[in-house]
Amino acid sequence: MNEKQRLESNQVNPADKKSEKDYSKYFQTVYMPPSLKDAKKRGKEEVSYHNDFAIDEQFHGMGQGRKFYIRTYGCQMNEHDTEVMAGIFLGLGYEPTDSVEDAHVILLNTCAIRENAENKVFGELGHLKALKRERPELLIGVCGCMSQEESVVNKILQKHQHVDMIFGTHNIHRLPHILNEAYLAKEMVIEVWSKEGDVIENLPRARKGSVKAWVNIMYGCDKFCTYCIVPYTRGKERSRRPEDIIQEVRHLAAQGYKEITLLGQNVNAYGKDFEDITYGLGDLMDEIRKIDVARIRFTTSHPRDFDDRLIEVLAKGGNLVDHIHLPVQSGSSDILKIMARKYSREHYLELVRKIKEAIPTASLTTDIIVGFPNETDEQFEETMSLYREVEFDSAYTFIYSPREGTPAAKMQDNVPMEVKKERLQRLNALVNEISAKKLKEYEGKVVEVLVEGESKNNPEVLAGYTEKSKLVNFKAPKSVIGQLVKVKVTKAKTWTLNGEMVEETAEVK
Repeated sequence: MNEKQRLESNQVNPADKKSEKDYSKYFQTVYMPPSLKDAKKRGKEEVSYHNDFAIDEQFHGMGQGRKFYIRTYGCQMNEHDTEVMAGIFLGLGYEPTDSVEDAHVILLNTCAIRENAENKVFGELGHLKALKRERPELLIGVCGCMSQEESVVNKILQKHQHVDMIFGTHNIHRLPHILNEAYLAKEMVIEVWSKEGDVIENLPRARKGSVKAWVNIMYGCDKFCTYCIVPYTRGKERSRRPEDIIQEVRHLAAQGYKEITLLGQNVNAYGKDFEDITYGLGDLMDEIRKIDVARIRFTTSHPRDFDDRLIEVLAKGGNLVDHIHLPVQSGSSDILKIMARKYSREHYLELVRKIKEAIPTASLTTDIIVGFPNETDEQFEETMSLYREVEFDSAYTFIYSPREGTPAAKMQDNVPMEVKKERLQRLNALVNEISAKKLKEYEGKVVEVLVEGESKNNPEVLAGYTEKSKLVNFKAPKSVIGQLVKVKVTKAKTWTLNGEMVEETAEVK
């Protein structure tokens, strides 16, 4: 039964102006509000794997003569989800556009990890209201992590009724159905699954560029750090089967991709949910390193799951890069305990010691939150001292902001904002100081750079990254875009390097 027949069987004519009473029967078929309470449950249900994704024939040609626009907020997983949705749009016959004015469908793929990210989305929804008024046939949708929050959905229902559809992180594969519902409905279509779905393989992807690619290896997170909304918005940990991942990486290698990043909300928990095999991230990396791809990375890892097997495999080098992002969040064991990180300062430092012993060239980056509830001056100083001891190459630093629905949101936010800002300023000064010092060491050396394209600030300059994720700007012919080239560093800045391309025979240091 197609959507039109189903609607008619419910005695609803989508062309009619529906009263609230008339519409309620149909509305229930599409309205699935999120529930953080349900999302907290971690059932024992076995995850099913499906390799048969296909766009239903009834939806073929839906996008004929129509264009889509997706604005992405947040992490690499959101970027990856956008690639999947773009692939589905193309399969439906839509064309991509870089302009909201030209779009027939606009999706905001959202992030819920910080309040600032949510504010940006609501601000954008406000801007789109005028566009919707001018073009009522335009479809506007909100998807991603924000959609999994009850408070967000309620706010959209109350203040942004020009939104046509809301869907979450677990049902992206249902995009054709959701679009069809939105075209037929006279009310907002809301389909958000509080319980995560199965693992769907064979999803189409419209990847950005042909140099670097994301490969998702697992979904969800079971860590439940007290400040983090991700375990609720992304569901429990579900790993893809290794054979499916390896096949995808081989396919990307055959297409000429030079760098592949393995993705997961907690990437080094990969395989812990398998019941039929003992197989972890280290085992997966050990197989993937044999594939002909210049660079293999992974993100984001959790110190709790960073085991000796993974360190052993990374130490083999080759195409496994020696840059590791290892979020610490705080240098105080007491704060880490309140955060429910389940490791101590001492455990983290021991892990860093083991990594540096096995991989002497390793560069480490991290995430740090300042101003967590109850954080004292002494505890903040512990974070500063840990940063000095590890000497991270760089860090993403944040002021704590409560996320509704998390345990930390119920704690008294008792660190004054002026104190939080002062601590962040001091931490950032240290981050900049050590970053500049480490980059200074590159001056006069030759590094290998994967050229991604023109510099954002100067089209006459090319930009790319070293295997340690250092951004290098240099002048060279456009023909080297997408290639690995050798660049001699001429000047180090706080965050970037300037250089000049050298002959292929130069030694890379």
